[in-house]
Amino acid sequence: MPRLYCAVSRQPAAANLTRLVDSPVAVIGGSGALGFGLALRLGHAGVPIVIGSRDPDRAQETAGRLRERAPGGDFDGDANGPAAGRSGTVILCVPFRNQVETLMALQEHVREGQLVVDTTVPLAAAVSGRASRMLGVWQGSAAQQAAELLPDGVRVCSALHTVSASALSELDHELDEDVLLCGDRKADKRAVAELVHRIQGLRCVDAGRLEQARIAESLTALIIGINARYKTRAGIRVTGLPDDLWPSG
Repeated sequence: MPRLYCAVSRQPAAANLTRLVDSPVAVIGGSGALGFGLALRLGHAGVPIVIGSRDPDRAQETAGRLRERAPGGDFDGDANGPAAGRSGTVILCVPFRNQVETLMALQEHVREGQLVVDTTVPLAAAVSGRASRMLGVWQGSAAQQAAELLPDGVRVCSALHTVSASALSELDHELDEDVLLCGDRKADKRAVAELVHRIQGLRCVDAGRLEQARIAESLTALIIGINARYKTRAGIRVTGLPDDLWPSG
């Protein structure tokens, strides 16, 4: 049986999928810690990135900082709505307290067939509580709440909750951890896996349907507590899995 454990990242990932990402990826909340780290790693890997922010000037400033950190990357910035409208895939990297407001603002810009990757975690810190505790979400998870708020035809996957934002932001830091990926369509999860695998050292594991996101999200609170106690940046690794987690066909 596969086992789940927490480990500090040290070894390179075993496999990466190689399909190129042609259309830009919008990182909504890209001026925040997780969004910036993901944009930096993906841009460094050759993925065109559009930073989204409520303030388009702040988005442009963030894109400029990213170009300084990864000179070969393709980075641009825009307000949240236009950034999402320009992209085939949208990665939502906003705090839970801002998730509903942000999604409501995106409704007129996203379109049928677009893929939204929700990284939101309903931590108690959103209401001045402890970051190692979770809030209850009526829909079951932040990802399910996102799916309910977005227009019909916009597909949602849940991923990237437990990856350290600070580790992502250090290009010389070697990642070696798994990303638990939830979604209701296999094709959507495969597309997200291909994108995430552009970041060396990250491996996507199919964690089931979107309803399983409540479990994946809650692991973030667990990891935060572990990292606080051991003063490290631990990640998730699932053992006992086959070499090819995303076979073709």
